[in-house]
Amino acid sequence: MAYAAPAVPSITAPGGFVMNNGTGSTLYGKAADTRRSTGSTTKIMTAKVVLAQRNLNLDAKVTIQKAYSDYIVSKNASSARLIVGDKVTVRQLLYGLMLPSGCDAAYALADKFGTGTTREARVKSFIGKMNDEARKLGLRNTHFDSFDGIGSGQNYSTPRDLTKIASSAMKDATFRTVVKTKSTKQKVTTKTGGYRYMSWTNTNKLLSTYSGAIGVKTGSGPQAKYCLVFAATRGSKTVIGTVLASPNETNRAADVKKLLDYGFAR
Repeated sequence: MAYAAPAVPSITAPGGFVMNNGTGSTLYGKAADTRRSTGSTTKIMTAKVVLAQRNLNLDAKVTIQKAYSDYIVSKNASSARLIVGDKVTVRQLLYGLMLPSGCDAAYALADKFGTGTTREARVKSFIGKMNDEARKLGLRNTHFDSFDGIGSGQNYSTPRDLTKIASSAMKDATFRTVVKTKSTKQKVTTKTGGYRYMSWTNTNKLLSTYSGAIGVKTGSGPQAKYCLVFAATRGSKTVIGTVLASPNETNRAADVKKLLDYGFAR
């Protein structure tokens, strides 16, 4: 029986890339090295920088500041609905970052893990760490100017680079656990010492619609359009990839399914 190679899929997204996560070999590319706005897929690097901290205590508590909620309001940004004065663990902030795509959670993490005497200095230092991490991975077409993807024009990456960032992040067990979680209910401590529950649902619908899906992160925005960094495992094979700038959610979902099917057929 002669084996017919699967037909290369046609996608509506202007940019896409897929690789075999085990071998690193390229399975598909479309404008794979063209720089584009990344929206909230930026938060993959935010999480990666946090998880790379030396002697990281995931159960350390962070007090939610008014600055974080003010930021959400001023930017009309996606939110984990964190409440000022609550004490939330680093682990919980990672869920708030990656599931509802909380820009307030991103701000809290940047403020905690950056260095400096002012919040502005700490945030700047954290973004510097994100760029250092990109350089360490050898990525020449990636630059961050924000901790959440709401930048001022200098926040960009490519389908190939984002896939490499995600592949590297997926080596961390905590990251893997967080990004494959469909929804979670987290008990946080209130300002008065009581507690409340925060419920978060993952914006990544692929987890419920594609067999074997294990992550990774959605993104959207006026410049970024609709983005998704995705991964799925079937048998011993993990396929990981990125689509950038899809015109809408429906097209994004269709493109990703095509690319995963193709990746597994290769």
